[in-house]
Amino acid sequence: MARYIAGEYDVAVLGAGHAGCEAALACARMGLKTLCLTMNLDSVALMACNPAIGGTSKGHLVRELDALGGEMGLAADDTFIQIRMLNTGKGPAVHSLRAQMDKRRYHERMKAALEREPLLDLYMGECQAILTEGGHVSGVVASGVEYKCRGAIVAAGVYLKSRILIGDSVAESGPSGMLRSNSLSGSLTDLGFVLRRFKTGTPPRVNRRSLDFDKMEPQQGDVPSPRFSFMSGGGERRQYPCYLTYTNPRTHEIILSNIHRSSMYSGLVTGTGTRYCPSIEDKIKRFADKDRHQLFIEPEGLSTMEMYVQGLSTSLPYDVQVAMLHSISGLEHCEIMRPGYAIEYDCIDPNTLNTDLGSKDIPGLYFAGQINGSSGYEEAAAQGLYAGINCALYLKGEEPLILSRGDAYIGVLVDDLATKGTNEPYRMMTSRAEYRLLLRQDNADLRLTELGRRTGLISEERYARLMEKQSDMERAVKALSATVPPTEALNELLTQRGSTPVSSHVRLMDMLRRDGITYTDLTRLAPLPDISDAAREQVEISAHYDGYIEKQRRQVEKLREQESRLIPDGLDFMAMDGLRIEARQKLSSIRPKNIGQASRISGVSPADIGVLLIHLKQLEGK
Repeated sequence: MARYIAGEYDVAVLGAGHAGCEAALACARMGLKTLCLTMNLDSVALMACNPAIGGTSKGHLVRELDALGGEMGLAADDTFIQIRMLNTGKGPAVHSLRAQMDKRRYHERMKAALEREPLLDLYMGECQAILTEGGHVSGVVASGVEYKCRGAIVAAGVYLKSRILIGDSVAESGPSGMLRSNSLSGSLTDLGFVLRRFKTGTPPRVNRRSLDFDKMEPQQGDVPSPRFSFMSGGGERRQYPCYLTYTNPRTHEIILSNIHRSSMYSGLVTGTGTRYCPSIEDKIKRFADKDRHQLFIEPEGLSTMEMYVQGLSTSLPYDVQVAMLHSISGLEHCEIMRPGYAIEYDCIDPNTLNTDLGSKDIPGLYFAGQINGSSGYEEAAAQGLYAGINCALYLKGEEPLILSRGDAYIGVLVDDLATKGTNEPYRMMTSRAEYRLLLRQDNADLRLTELGRRTGLISEERYARLMEKQSDMERAVKALSATVPPTEALNELLTQRGSTPVSSHVRLMDMLRRDGITYTDLTRLAPLPDISDAAREQVEISAHYDGYIEKQRRQVEKLREQESRLIPDGLDFMAMDGLRIEARQKLSSIRPKNIGQASRISGVSPADIGVLLIHLKQLEGK
């Protein structure tokens, strides 16, 4: 029986979480007629876990999203209730912006962006199947009707056959009481994808009125307040505190004596959990020598009394959650509004994807977010934008936008998933980025805006701001390199800053390389150009870390040389003499596009790469 055709589109985005929102907006803004399907319109950009954006390494992803024309940074700047720069006591490579969001306002802000996009239709319905004709995407089925499309982006989050677990209570449900997706998993299996089960979790939410904040340490936001987006203006607005408290030996005793009742320890959970965001049960077991763990009590928004207990993710039964919370300073009389829970769900093996996040076997089919085995809003949004851009470029007949590990944290994220794969929920960390001194959050616009310009997501205003910033930097560097200040005035400044005086004339650029000396300090010695704060920051960082930055630039050039050595499509690795069996199997499965990608596959040794290079030279000589 023929289905009712409800519409015809260029691309269908399945899901409207953080990945789906970015993917749908990118496709529509690149000129494609786009359908975005969501299980519930009230769950668009839902922050089912902590309503926060950014944090260590995640702040880098948001800045990169913004530099490429994404929406998350702008939405976060519009709706934060507290914002702080983390790791300021360390070097600039690990500085990361983090903001506490108003959960409801963020949802409304992102939903409005989708609703107002002219080429984008946002509909509520459960996607039940992805259709193909001749091996290519041809449509999707949602709530019994068919939508024709030439491309599809699966951004299903944690909804695929998801289960909520609290102690011995199990519910077939999506996060936060939302419906789960029951049919799409079967469609993906029919298309040849092997599904896995992953698990994540969330802490209880407690009633603000029942807390004693006098027993906690307030955590204030930064003033002046920074912003995620390079396009956001300044200006201050009221910020709201978070609070710090700690678990204690009594808390740990309650958890350990009841740990057999946790869903994760009783055997009810079958999915693999995340190592880097463990439950409180895992923390107590793994770090048995610690007598306390930090807990951050964070508001979920200005229109609710719900407070999020960051650091207390759990699947313990309700009564145990009450007991452990009441053992914590400031929470002795707290009331649980939502218990913590574990959630497990289906996801794919990202090794089945190319480094543009497209399926290796089904042209026009892309994947983004937690369905790829990642965790976190920022990781999802980054993949959503990346998959959206590349799906749109594919449908336009253009080459994909490929970001390498030397270009962006997004490049590291995608390469790790598609090339290395993951056996647990993947979380972005600064330690994963080999070239992190180059990939700082402060220079994301300088690194990526030009690369993303051909997508059409970069406005003339944004590009003009980039050109102005680059011009400021060039003028400042030229002046610093050419100016020799009076020695007496310079030594007076150096003495004030606790730095060693000089005995002869030196250029200001050499002085800027010294610790504790700023561009503003040097304007006292010579008439330097008046430049923006953003440009000044870049000039200072470049001067202070010049040698290290140059070393990493040379390393990135070597990476680019490896990635320029392309591997022909269809190369038969199994028939290649000299390769070990494991290397043949891994190369045949992942099908790397170049030598650089091949060298990062687990199980492929440097000796295997040498054999592969010899074989490629032989092919080139024919």
